[in-house]
Amino acid sequence: MLVMTIESSCDETSAAVIEDGRRILSNAVASQIPVHRRYGGVVPELASRNHIRAIHTVIDQALEEADVTLAQIEGFAVTAGPGLVGSLLVGIETAKAFAFAFDRPCVGLNHLEAHLTTILLELPEVESPQFPYLGLVVSGGHTDLYVVYDLGDYELLGRTRDDAAGEAFDKVAKMLGLPYPGGVAIDRLSRKGDPKRHDFPRPMWTRTNLDFSFSGLKTAIALHIEEYGVPEGQELADLCASFQEAVVDVLIFKALTACRQRDLERVVLSGGVACNRRLRERIRQDCAEAGVESFIAPARLCTDNAAMLGPIAEARLKPMNSSGFTGHHIRAHATMTLGRTSRTTSRAHR
Repeated sequence: MLVMTIESSCDETSAAVIEDGRRILSNAVASQIPVHRRYGGVVPELASRNHIRAIHTVIDQALEEADVTLAQIEGFAVTAGPGLVGSLLVGIETAKAFAFAFDRPCVGLNHLEAHLTTILLELPEVESPQFPYLGLVVSGGHTDLYVVYDLGDYELLGRTRDDAAGEAFDKVAKMLGLPYPGGVAIDRLSRKGDPKRHDFPRPMWTRTNLDFSFSGLKTAIALHIEEYGVPEGQELADLCASFQEAVVDVLIFKALTACRQRDLERVVLSGGVACNRRLRERIRQDCAEAGVESFIAPARLCTDNAAMLGPIAEARLKPMNSSGFTGHHIRAHATMTLGRTSRTTSRAHR
């Protein structure tokens, strides 16, 4: 099945052509980082306007790279949530319009589910894991732990109670006067820093549940800056490395705790923060020491992109084709199958 997928949940506009849910024929991405850098974060109104400007360009690019035409596309899939409402609408309405014009099925998909299953794409750099596996999604808006039993079958084990890890990175970077995106700047500076220079707190480190919290760590950095001022040079690098190590410690500790509790042998790291050098390094090292396999998609597929919708797009669209469903409507899975399977999200807090 030849599917076009569209992603516009935040500030990346992306379109991809995926064959049989696994093979990436193209994956065009337009970034808005230059647009939002001066504000130190994503401005929703600017994001939606720039999606409108970029959407047809990335679709044309995806078709050209895949060497196919719209008439050859057998179905459309689009991110329907969670995300910025204005941004989502651009992608959704575009997908619906093409589906209607070509009389093809169209499905709205959940952004988190796409991150959880990106690793199932055919990737030369890494093999796909067998089910079940633990999915650790770490991004600017989400820090979640799921058991992935199969496509469409997930169980929420824990999530952040306040700031997501990526959000904490960006906010701390802003306190330090670093450029946007802050997580990238902290990662770069931390390479030269001493991660043991400052003993920052590890939030919810001793809790038995699998939830996360990063607001207290962010406050600890703010208090440090208030007392000592914004550091420079080596001191700045040391602070960045120490903060980053605290975040990474918590993420890996919770992931491996979940593996022990559920007797899982595989961990999949995904989301934008999965690009972080130290997190990738530590999860490979710590998982190997614990006898757990680790899987990380290449960095280009960790940040928001349309190709990551491929595995779930094919799974949702095939039944529609067989039932004769067409693009006159859109079936939305934005509330996600995560809460609509036999293993519901309520099990996460027993």
